Amino acid sequence: MSFWEALVLGIVQGLTEFLPVSSSGHLALFTALLGGETLPKENLLFTVLVHAATAIATIVVFRKDITELIQGFFQKDNPNARHFIGKIVLSMLPAVAVGLFYEEEITALFGTNLALVGAMLCITALLLFLTDLAKTKECSISYTFALLIGLAQAIAILPGISRSGATIATALLIGATRPEAARFSFLMVIPLILGSMAKTLLDNGTSVFGTVDALPLLTGFIAALIAGILACTWMIRIVKKSKLSYFAAYCLVVGIIASILAWT
Repeated sequence: MSFWEALVLGIVQGLTEFLPVSSSGHLALFTALLGGETLPKENLLFTVLVHAATAIATIVVFRKDITELIQGFFQKDNPNARHFIGKIVLSMLPAVAVGLFYEEEITALFGTNLALVGAMLCITALLLFLTDLAKTKECSISYTFALLIGLAQAIAILPGISRSGATIATALLIGATRPEAARFSFLMVIPLILGSMAKTLLDNGTSVFGTVDALPLLTGFIAALIAGILACTWMIRIVKKSKLSYFAAYCLVVGIIASILAWT
């Protein structure tokens, strides 16, 4: 992997992890455009590092919330923190189950199949468009709602379905406030990213740390971290202002382009 490929893929990962346009779908699209059937084997470590960067970006943006939750968890008179953490854990279960038992099937089905990625991006576009039409009911996120949001996150494992788009949309459609929808969506992904990284390392062992060039790895990590912090901060503001329809138009255009490329 060259310096410029690492820079582009790092920026793409950092932006699309938070913006509702599907990071997996864009990585599949960019991989195809760069001329690869799949990402090179050495990029397992690159994938781990750019995902670590997006997890760190989330922690940086929500550092105050995370600190309060950790402190509140150990305070007897603060049940709200323990309940929130419990909802986060519950929301993880569907994605964990899908990742553990169906990851290989999903990878085999999609891979870099641009036709399917394009179709999923169009579905994301429809979901985002409907979300901007939803009326805020200011309902709190209950355990049941947390599970529903978790199911949306599990479905978003499909390349082309935006994780942030699906989870924020589900939270808004069930009536959560826009700030709470964004906060829950981004906080719930931290343990999932860390768990995915751990699984990749355990499944591949020391082969992940084979002969690789350190410069592209560092470039991708820094690019993903900076882009992630900017995108996460920007996305919070966008959700509050009900501007997701702009991303719906973008996903629709990219989905159509991907579908056309798949058949040419």
